[in-house]
Amino acid sequence: MNRNEWTLAREVATKAAIKAGTLAKKRFGGQLNLQHKDERGDLVTEVDVQADHLIVDDILSMFPTHRIYSEEAGEGGAASDWVWHVDPLDGTNNFALGIPLYGVSISLSYQGRIVLGVVHDSAMELTYVAVQDEGAWQGDRKLVAKPYGTLTKSTISWIQGHGVGKDNQEALAVRYHLEHSVKRVLRMWAPSLTWAMLARGDLHGVVLFNSEGEDLYAGLLLAQEAGVKVTDFEGRPVALLGGSSDVHGGAGTEKAIYLVAAVPEHHGELLQFVQEALVKKV
Repeated sequence: MNRNEWTLAREVATKAAIKAGTLAKKRFGGQLNLQHKDERGDLVTEVDVQADHLIVDDILSMFPTHRIYSEEAGEGGAASDWVWHVDPLDGTNNFALGIPLYGVSISLSYQGRIVLGVVHDSAMELTYVAVQDEGAWQGDRKLVAKPYGTLTKSTISWIQGHGVGKDNQEALAVRYHLEHSVKRVLRMWAPSLTWAMLARGDLHGVVLFNSEGEDLYAGLLLAQEAGVKVTDFEGRPVALLGGSSDVHGGAGTEKAIYLVAAVPEHHGELLQFVQEALVKKV
């Protein structure tokens, strides 16, 4: 894409995210038609579907030669090196329960590398935008995640994939060790907003256990562009949709991803907590 098209992509994604978020906020707290996606009890509402259509239609109307993967509609568009990932209502379970922690996540990748990310906090009406190698913003404010305090007296967040069973011993071991190593471990059930909090500097770190999907990529770029260091559980840098930088997965591949994210000054200690728990479990 040329510079004009690149600017257009950012504008389209931002406007589509705000439009979908506005729809969700209007419906928040009202009567919803709830359905279970699968045996795990994950929910979907008509708002998810309507917001998904709004975003997908807006993107494909301007970029008909691009590929798109959305949470509700699945795969669409043409075969392309340019791929969009859309979660129109990240935090559906929170939304359905009347908990105002839900948002929109839209990302664009080129040949498997995330290059644009937009996260919209629908309840708070805050929009976050990240561009590869250019930075991350909340509105007009450039985000720079800075170290403060100590990790042991901090708040971090835990993100766990839907496919992780309640009896998964590795997940239980890591989460237990983290609970006893830091002040507080949050589970927000809205990953894109979790990454936004990390990029803002409100969280010290994020540990993501076996997760994947459209709600990850925009937030991941947001955090990285704000200066957050992100690695897998072995300490290898993460850059691609498929996982660590030596994984050659194409856009749209669904692979289990394990991440440790924190500002560089705290990353090593957080990674050590995770690795300690895995060693003890073994």
